[in-house]
Amino acid sequence: MSGNENELTWLQEWYLNQCNGDWEHQRGVTVDTVDNPGWTLSIDLRGTNLEGKLFQDLKIERTAADWVNCKIEKQTFKGAGGPRNLTELIAVFRRWAEDAA
Repeated sequence: MSGNENELTWLQEWYLNQCNGDWEHQRGVTVDTVDNPGWTLSIDLRGTNLEGKLFQDLKIERTAADWVNCKIEKQTFKGAGGPRNLTELIAVFRRWAEDAA
């Protein structure tokens, strides 16, 4: 399995582990595009074991097309990145989630 598939598989399992008959109806994971171009990743942490955990904002600017910004805002992990950085956004969330658990 490649790293990309591994990160996506991990996120799918994390999401499934949050589903309890309630959380998935009010909360969830959203992946979207932005016109920079790039990606956004939003993960609602309310009702998860990550709610209230500290996250140090991350900002990496390599090039105009290779960048990553991540933070927690209103109990939501918010990541944004360049057009080839979606897997990196998931990896940032994964590392933090595993360390914070």
